[in-house]
Amino acid sequence: MKQFFYFLFFICVFFNGIAQGKIETVHSDQLNSPRELKIQLPRNYDSKAERVYPLVIVLDGDYLFEPVAGNVDYQAYWEDIPECFVVGVNQEIYRKTDFEHDDEGNLTESSENFYTFLAKELIPFLENKYKISSFKVIAGHDEGANFINYFLLKNKDLFRAYISLSPDLEEGVIDKIKPQLASLNEETFYYLATGSEDFKSIKAEVIECDAKLKTVENENLKYTFHNFDDANHYSLVGMGIPKALNVIFTLYKPIDGKEYREKILTYEGSPYDYLINKYNDIKYFYGFKKQLIENDIRAIAAASKKKDDLTSLENLALLVKEEYPRSMLSVYYMGMYYEISGNLRKALLQYKSGLMLEPSQYIDKEMMLDKMYQIQDELKN
Repeated sequence: MKQFFYFLFFICVFFNGIAQGKIETVHSDQLNSPRELKIQLPRNYDSKAERVYPLVIVLDGDYLFEPVAGNVDYQAYWEDIPECFVVGVNQEIYRKTDFEHDDEGNLTESSENFYTFLAKELIPFLENKYKISSFKVIAGHDEGANFINYFLLKNKDLFRAYISLSPDLEEGVIDKIKPQLASLNEETFYYLATGSEDFKSIKAEVIECDAKLKTVENENLKYTFHNFDDANHYSLVGMGIPKALNVIFTLYKPIDGKEYREKILTYEGSPYDYLINKYNDIKYFYGFKKQLIENDIRAIAAASKKKDDLTSLENLALLVKEEYPRSMLSVYYMGMYYEISGNLRKALLQYKSGLMLEPSQYIDKEMMLDKMYQIQDELKN
């Protein structure tokens, strides 16, 4: 049997100036036709590295790919979400048959083939070619947003997050997926959106859908609904996508003031334990190890100091040294540990050694010198 895909042509383009983007036209055995894909790779993607990335599949890639890819790239730049692969499936000339269903709400032969193409050909192809994690997202708008529900009906474990933007819902489809959502064994996100100026028929269906989904009792279902003011069928897309990404990747987000106050300071264990558990949860949930970021290091150091937990601060300093051996970070926090514990001479040695290391986002040579002069003055007194 011939391979699922072969390349008809390959063109490299840049969608966002910096993000790595390309267009690939591929052939599907299931559809017996070529399909064009828009693919945005993570900015820092290295095919030889061990790191893997979440996958975002975008239906109606002709117009929906750019809003999704742009939001993913922007939020990932600020480390609010992880870098992701974004793959849009262009459907302009096939859209009617791709999303077709019969009078009973079942897929027709053509739409069943499109479903199989996505589930059995496209995703395995991408997994074989790129470094993709087990965490997968699918996004759709209008008829495409209705179509993504069939993945819940046929293979609810394939995607961990669904972004449904103003879906043109087939009658009865929500009643069909409710039992699937109620029986989810893994945490799964379902995001639904409409707008005050959405098409009346669609808005009514979506609001009814929201009422039904809110009755699903399953802690594994992470359901979010937005009804945007002054947003129509098309403008709500620009509002819904960043909201959906923010919800889906909440666990990944850097520690903010609210998390610091409400979770870290009230945590029964040490601040260091909180950090380790947070990063282990990210690895388990999203399928990859997150690089320790300086924002979170600062938050845990502050909590350790506030709770007078020197053991936590020492463990943090050792972890930072392991993660950033050539950075000023690695000696700054060890110096902080020695300084607070009262060993000023060892603290001074740490700060001095940092002068030859690489500055970080917040720590530079001037800060090291200030700490050195401060400790020298204290030793004189």
